[in-house]
Amino acid sequence: MKALFVVGLVVVILGILSFFVAVPHSENHGIKAGDVNIGVQTHESDKVSPAISAVMLVVGAGLMIAGRGKG
Repeated sequence: MKALFVVGLVVVILGILSFFVAVPHSENHGIKAGDVNIGVQTHESDKVSPAISAVMLVVGAGLMIAGRGKG
């Protein structure tokens, strides 16, 4: 049951971090005609939705409560 507590703790930490840390991602846009390739690569950083972060916190807390046990 202690493993469940540790997983819950990790989920809570990730939920807290998701409120503050943006997740970067890149996209490639372009055209290819024969041997010629013209393209642009864009980089964006978006934060996770606050609703998802809140769900992660609630689920993590639930896992921690379920995994604390009586031992």
